[in-house]
Amino acid sequence: MGLQTVRAAIAQQPGGENVTLVAVSKQQPDERIRDVLSQGQRVFGENRVQEGAARWTGLRPAYPDLQLHLIGPLQSNKVDDAVALFDVIETVDREKLVVVLAAEMKKKNRFLPCFIQVNTGEEPQKGGVAPGDFAALLQTARAAGLNITGLMCIPPADDLPDMHFALLHKLAKVHGLSHLSMGMSGDYETAIAYGATHVRVGSAIFGDRV
Repeated sequence: MGLQTVRAAIAQQPGGENVTLVAVSKQQPDERIRDVLSQGQRVFGENRVQEGAARWTGLRPAYPDLQLHLIGPLQSNKVDDAVALFDVIETVDREKLVVVLAAEMKKKNRFLPCFIQVNTGEEPQKGGVAPGDFAALLQTARAAGLNITGLMCIPPADDLPDMHFALLHKLAKVHGLSHLSMGMSGDYETAIAYGATHVRVGSAIFGDRV
């Protein structure tokens, strides 16, 4: 498809002008990343802290308006590097991580916007807090001083995504959160219809990972 095709599809959706496209650059070769940068894309998502650091530390000085989202699981021992590198953390999902993130952000005086990842399908192999435990984690995060601005989810691969997007939208509305990161290459248009403010698109922009 390519970047311009995805941008056009987003623009055609009601409210599409308010949607942030997060280009998922994980495991993509540098030449594809540079091509997308040359087309003006500045918001990127990485799954792993170390991979993100290897890719963007050298590139960042040339693109001062770059915004990096961590969209993969964050281990507590990587929080130092994550807070230094990323601009948004989308995968807050447990109390221990809340405590370590809050301490590191205070130490660095870098209070990043954070999303709580909700495991809407309650899949044991997947990160994210269960919907029934979400309110308690949100309260803990707010009390710790984290800047929780939104929610993120990855619906089960075998489910229609609609009910998962609807659930995330409801949780955000009930708890006064304005941002929803949901929707990937195969379903980002559906996600926008359910109120997504951020869509995470990889293969539809870059092609299959090599």
